[in-house]
Amino acid sequence: MEFIFLFVIALCSGAVGALVGLGGGVILVPATIFVGINLGYIQDMTPQKVVGLSVIMMIFTGLASTISYVKSKMVDFKSGFIFFAGSVPGTIIGAYINKGLDLPSFNLYFGLLLIVLATILLVRDRLKPVQWFVKHGTKRLYVDSAGKEFVYGYPIWFALMLTFFVGILSGLFGIGGGSMLVPAMLILFLFPPHVAIATSMFLVFLTALVNSASHIYFGHVQWIYTLPVIPAAYMGAKIGAELNKKLNSNTLVVVLRIILLIVGIRSILDGLL
Repeated sequence: MEFIFLFVIALCSGAVGALVGLGGGVILVPATIFVGINLGYIQDMTPQKVVGLSVIMMIFTGLASTISYVKSKMVDFKSGFIFFAGSVPGTIIGAYINKGLDLPSFNLYFGLLLIVLATILLVRDRLKPVQWFVKHGTKRLYVDSAGKEFVYGYPIWFALMLTFFVGILSGLFGIGGGSMLVPAMLILFLFPPHVAIATSMFLVFLTALVNSASHIYFGHVQWIYTLPVIPAAYMGAKIGAELNKKLNSNTLVVVLRIILLIVGIRSILDGLL
């Protein structure tokens, strides 16, 4: 029965993660904690083992969605590698810190993080674009399928500092970093939403390799439970990436807000109660 639960959770996580650039961990982690720990349907689950399972899953959601986005030429590989360089040491530190968190603390901090991210996206349309980072950084140009041009960019030193911090949170909570980096890419660096999501999923794939190695080293991965999660996450990511190409940018941002708010509120309640 636990294999069925994990398959369904991973399928949904992969689809939603690829759709909005989250990597899927933001769905799999709270869902698995709720079903596996709170309801007791999955044996031997701890926050650390859930995070370990999540980072393994993100290798395959990141890979599947990146393959789809590459075909549509949406991935900014140069930015992805720069962000990866900053996030690597952070993910290792985050995985180490994760060892000391109990379940209530994990849920509370995880929920607060998601609420902050959802709030940022909620007020995004009312904020003036932050042009400083583009003006004082390396500029990039993207032309979408309709011929519309987007100029975006960032100072490399700031991108490295930001992704180091994102890496810590990614290693700590097992959520891939996309849910934290995509808002920054949209608001600060002025990435086109589709490019931000595609590049985020490429980064999710790269960082998940390092993140999973760290959690394997700390003994956080239950390999038996990866059997239903890996194929389900891969299939879900392919579905989500295809849906992304058919939805407009505003719809993607709305979906991201709703997901972060719902999951964040649920995690805070679990942590307090």
